[in-house]
Amino acid sequence: MITKKDYKFWFCTGSQDLYGDECLKNVAEHAKIIVDKLNATGILPYELVWKPTLITNELIRKTFNEANLDENCAGVITWMHTFSPAKSWILGLQEYKKPLLHLHTQFNEEIPYDTIDMDFMNENQSAHGDREYGHIVSRMRIERKVVVGHWSDPGVVKRIAGWMLTAVGVIESSHIRVMRVADNMRNVAVTEGDKVEAQIKFGWEIDAYPVNEIAERVSDVSEADINTLVEEYYDKYEILLEGRDEKEFREHVAVQAAIEIGFERFLEEKNYSAIVTHFGDLGALKQLPGLSIQRLMEKGYGFGAEGDWKVAAMVRLMKIMTAGVKDAKGTSMLEDYTYNLVKGKEGILEAHMLEICPTIADGPISIKCCPLSMGDREDPARLVFTSKEGHGIAVSLIDLGNRFRLIINDVECKKVEKPMPKLPVATAFWTPEPDMYVGAEAWILAGGAHHTAFTYDLTAEQMGDWASMMGIEAVYIDKDTKIRDFKRDLALGEVFYR
Repeated sequence: MITKKDYKFWFCTGSQDLYGDECLKNVAEHAKIIVDKLNATGILPYELVWKPTLITNELIRKTFNEANLDENCAGVITWMHTFSPAKSWILGLQEYKKPLLHLHTQFNEEIPYDTIDMDFMNENQSAHGDREYGHIVSRMRIERKVVVGHWSDPGVVKRIAGWMLTAVGVIESSHIRVMRVADNMRNVAVTEGDKVEAQIKFGWEIDAYPVNEIAERVSDVSEADINTLVEEYYDKYEILLEGRDEKEFREHVAVQAAIEIGFERFLEEKNYSAIVTHFGDLGALKQLPGLSIQRLMEKGYGFGAEGDWKVAAMVRLMKIMTAGVKDAKGTSMLEDYTYNLVKGKEGILEAHMLEICPTIADGPISIKCCPLSMGDREDPARLVFTSKEGHGIAVSLIDLGNRFRLIINDVECKKVEKPMPKLPVATAFWTPEPDMYVGAEAWILAGGAHHTAFTYDLTAEQMGDWASMMGIEAVYIDKDTKIRDFKRDLALGEVFYR
């Protein structure tokens, strides 16, 4: 599964020929220095590419259309070094289709008090030129990210880097294809949604297959391939027999190995990047996919349980976005299961029947085989672990009938107070911001689902920027949330998105 592509971002500087050739030469040289220095920071997840200074309507339009056609270009960063008449940008901006960042900076960090003259002022007037450019982008109602500050400031560089990940998420969204094994869990509302509108809005393709069509691929997997993968499992994970016969245990693990291989071959052949399953429709499968799905998620596939295609697509989206993050801590589908409501120790135990991605694991990962009442099949093998501590975000994409809403909650992941030896599933435990009670109330008021796409490696700002670029509503639940204000914001959203 491909989790990172060789994307690049173009750096386009605006100017005009009013100030002469010497000024334009300096503008180009300054832009090259900025690009080289930004690339040298090691902070940017993707390469920044310098482009010749844009000074005419024709060149601006040509450059933006070249960016549209370049499959490796994931977005354009613009900066006005001098004054650049904004009407020159109209046609290019009208035809541009990819993410846009406006970097409001200037080459010099400090005013050169002893030497500054009008030549310097004319050449270094980003404070003037960026306002002219910003006006036309706003008037044209074009969504863009604005980052303000000196280009050498690490905080500015980090914001650019964060936007790059979001931009890749926008580009990759149109490549997401979700394979639905059977249908949604019967009578469940929140996992449903308008798949046609999702394709129009996000570019997602969501297709259903009879479970037995995929089960045939599982049955076709050779014993040799199964044994090879089982050996990999046994080398990589702790084996917890817990009184079970070793041979019988291994046979159960082998079933998951066959499912992993068969599912992955089907996904690769049909070019799908995410998958959903449903425990109520397993057909010829001997077990509910557990360990196999966990491994597929670890490889970069999205996953949603009980037919939840929105979560599957969001997990895939967030995995491709975080592929450019150094020392990433992990991304997974999770589900709100049960609460701890002891004062001072509040939190939500996150888990699922089986399918939690091991990228979020902290410490040893074990294989267990345990009964599962849902699915009416033999005891499935699964990976069991606890998650890392630290800050993360949980997101829920819901269909409100007339629009999609992305709910974004900052959460703090913790260790549970005591071990849970009888719970044979992977778990995470977090307290939502601003606290358990306000966080849960706001989530419910917003219509948030019980399944979430969770990551340690993106911020609420990044996912909110993605929602803005996709033209959908985003609501934030964080340290500043107050229920009265939150309800007002939801009411305003009803009016704005009507």
